[in-house]
Amino acid sequence: MTVQAILAPVFAQVFLTFALLFWLGRARLDAVQGGAAKGRDLAMGQRNWPAPAQQAANTFSHQFEIPVLFYVLVGFALATRKADLLFVVLAWVFVASRFVHAGIYLTSNHVPYRFQAYTAGTLVLLAMWIVFAVRIFASPIVP
Repeated sequence: MTVQAILAPVFAQVFLTFALLFWLGRARLDAVQGGAAKGRDLAMGQRNWPAPAQQAANTFSHQFEIPVLFYVLVGFALATRKADLLFVVLAWVFVASRFVHAGIYLTSNHVPYRFQAYTAGTLVLLAMWIVFAVRIFASPIVP
């Protein structure tokens, strides 16, 4: 696989993270300007934001949880040259699940659907790690 093909899902995940950061900024600005949140009530990092701003904050925060394992895995796969078509397809499925999860979180926030998207993505990422580990340990050891 080409480096571009391997990194394309990473760029999509990074795009999602930045898009959520901007969404969060807008939601918080709207809350402050609309009077739903007061600066003095938030100065120490309290979570006194109205629901839309808190949903955006939670969604953004989630991009630094399970996706960290995705970033690490892609780096390892690139360094060891173990990324192939299966790896790239699974990476896209993982990233698609993150987009779905974020979309649900920011809109309906229907927990069962959100959980399903999260679980699907996590299981795909687990499969990616298992396939990678098998390929690493099945390869001949090169000094």
